[in-house]
Amino acid sequence: MRAGDAVKQSVLILACVMALIPTAFMLLTALKSQDDFAVNKTGLPQAFVLDHFRSVLFDSPFVLWMVNSAVLAAGAVALSTVVACLAAYAIARMQFAGRDLIFTLSTSLMAVPPVVLIVPLFVLYTRLGLISTFGGAIVIYAGLITPFSVYLLTTFFRTLPQELFDAARLDGAKDFRILRHVVLPLSLPALLTLVVVNALFVWNDLLIAVIFLQDDAKRTLMAGISVFQGRYNNQIPLTMAGMVVASAPMLILYISFQRYFIRGLMAGAVK
Repeated sequence: MRAGDAVKQSVLILACVMALIPTAFMLLTALKSQDDFAVNKTGLPQAFVLDHFRSVLFDSPFVLWMVNSAVLAAGAVALSTVVACLAAYAIARMQFAGRDLIFTLSTSLMAVPPVVLIVPLFVLYTRLGLISTFGGAIVIYAGLITPFSVYLLTTFFRTLPQELFDAARLDGAKDFRILRHVVLPLSLPALLTLVVVNALFVWNDLLIAVIFLQDDAKRTLMAGISVFQGRYNNQIPLTMAGMVVASAPMLILYISFQRYFIRGLMAGAVK
């Protein structure tokens, strides 16, 4: 092994270890009793305790918060993906006036911070009666994640061989059929990458959830965690158990699609 490769691997290993240390601390703390944590905050637990996980799942609204977050993530990702597929195909493979301008404007929206949209959206939603509705929040989230989705899919669709489209049109296929039966099956890595990235954004968001979902029954996981931390501020193992439970769904989603993730992120980087 060359010296340069050894240095690169050492740096990567060090970065992985540094990234895993907080996760390991969170998990080990969640498995400690309150007395064990008071005596030994950084060491291994003397005995593994699962009572904190039972309390989180059965004695708190954590499950309801997770269901609410899952509904928002699934709805926003589904809506955004459908819109982005149609828009990206039109931009990448159809000729019409203003195509490049639309793509430029859509891409530029990625630089707009969500916080600047809060006031006008809140005024609009108040007048429309959409505050504390899942439908209203899903539309906001879908609008926030669609520019990145359009950018990634457009870049990927442009790398597909033109011969595939020509052959499909010779067979009499129209654009929608080409998108459905030719483009989308070949775009699985990019689509799964969008699902993971966009679902993670919606799952972890706090700002939109706090402002537009004010009903306690519709509180999301991140908003609920802020309340949970304040209520159990002195019970660190219990709080850490809540963090583990909150992290588990997105971790499972990433592990399930990890083989597609890097390919999807690199989509369109090399033609």
